[in-house]
This record gives sequence, structure tokens and C-alpha cells, in this order.
Amino acid sequence: MTVQVMPGVAARPDAEVYDFRSPATLARDQARALDLAFETFARQWGIQFTAKLRTVCRIATTGTAISAYDDYTARMPAGAALALIPMGPAGARAVFQLSAADMLGWVGRMLGGAGVLPPPERPFTTIELAMIRKLLDETLEELGYSFGAFLPRDLAVEAVHASAQLAQAAAPADLMVVASFHLRIGEAETAATLAIPASVLLPALGSVEEPAGPSENAERLRGQLAAAPVGVAARFAPLTVNPGVVLDLAVGDVLRLPHPASRPLDVAVDGIAVATAAIGSTGSRLACVVVDTEES
Repeated sequence: MTVQVMPGVAARPDAEVYDFRSPATLARDQARALDLAFETFARQWGIQFTAKLRTVCRIATTGTAISAYDDYTARMPAGAALALIPMGPAGARAVFQLSAADMLGWVGRMLGGAGVLPPPERPFTTIELAMIRKLLDETLEELGYSFGAFLPRDLAVEAVHASAQLAQAAAPADLMVVASFHLRIGEAETAATLAIPASVLLPALGSVEEPAGPSENAERLRGQLAAAPVGVAARFAPLTVNPGVVLDLAVGDVLRLPHPASRPLDVAVDGIAVATAAIGSTGSRLACVVVDTEES
């Protein structure tokens, strides 16, 4: 049996990674409304920082997701400082995660310096802390403007902590809406996140899907997998050649396959053989008739 090398072979599509550990998801309309609000906030934040820090500041959103508070704090980088922001009468708090070294540099810029300072190995001084809180309070005014009725009014920083362990803003399992930002301040680049309690933000947008139990998750997974399209291939026995043969292949070359005409083909899904099939036809089309199945 022979096979002819033909041009125009299509490439396999790339797969997207999905995190099945995510405890909740945002609906499409929720995500769209949040993206618009956070993008507006990022623009206003950049304008405000440009005026305060005396250099061009560009701030952009890099993603919005919903996460448990414990998972959110576990992903924080080293050297992160947290600003806690009360959100409503129920004791809920939002978290503004920024770099302690960056905040110290911003203080230096506001005092006339170049904004390049080493990470602090001490708590912020009273003057530094007062300047940081004032700067962030003005940033929160832009946040309130961008979200309008979605968030409480008169947002202000309650405290600034040098580590996530010292800042217990929520219970470990509490859901937070987390927005990520990329900041370019002058020539320096950094990142920041803002986590807002889902219990405060999402009621204005609609409810969030609560975590399902293990049995329900398994049933949903089976239902989705059963309806997912997969590529099925009927393949001949493989031929082993050396790289020199492969590099010399040209259109029209013929490779002789070690597959007897009487041997069934392997039916494979993503390279895994699941059955064998005989060559046949249906009408004017070639077809395969499954003659045996293989269980792994």
C-alpha cells in the first residue's frame, strides 16, 4: 500500500487552557460591564498619576477574573504592599495590591526626586504613609467615578500593610473580583491588582454562579465532554524513516507504508487508538467499518 505526499496540509488549532479549579465564573454581560468600568478607571488613574508624579503615566487593564481571597493572596508577588478599603456597612474590604518599592518611589517623585529608590527594609514613615494614603484616596475617587452606582461612595484607604499575612481583608473562601493592571510610569514598568468583594460589586450586575459540589461538577464535566467535537483519524501502520528522507521529501514523492491491504486501520482520537476499522465505502465516498474497539 502507498501514500502520496500532497501539499496544503492544515495545521492543528491551538488549544486554550481552562482552569477547572476556579470556584466561580463571571457571566458574559458581567465581564463586559466590569471590563468597561476598569478600563475607564485605568485611563483616569493614568491621568491622575501623570499630574501627581510629574511624568507620563500609562495604565492599562490586563484582565478581570473572580477568585477566592485565599487564592488571590497566594499569587501575590514578593514585596507587595496592600491597601485596605472599606466597602459598605457589612465589614467588606477591597484590596489594592501594589509594590512597596514602587510606592516609595512615588513618594520620592512627589517630593521632587527621580522616583528610583530601593525597596524599604522598614515600615513606611509617618510622612511617607500619609502621602501614600492621600495619593491612593485620590485614586479611589477615580474608581468611584468609573463605577458610578456599582460601588459605595466616599471610598478611602483604611490601612496600608506590608504583607498579605497582616492584611486579612476577607475570609479565605470569600469571592473577590480581581482586576490586573500594567503601569508604565516614566521608563519604569510595574503591575498592580485591585480585588473587590463579589458580595459588594456583583449584586448590581447580576448574581454570580456559586461553586457546585463534586458530584455536580463531575456530571457537568461528563455532559460537556460528551458533546465536545473531537477529531477522529483512521490511520495506517506508521513508517519509520531517518531525518534525511524527511528533509528530501518533495511533492509527488511516494512512501511505501508497511501496512498489509488485509489489515484493518487503527481508529485514533488525538493519537490514541480506540478501535480498528476495515476500509469500505458509503455511496461515492470512502468509509470505514468499525470491527473492534479497544478499552484503555
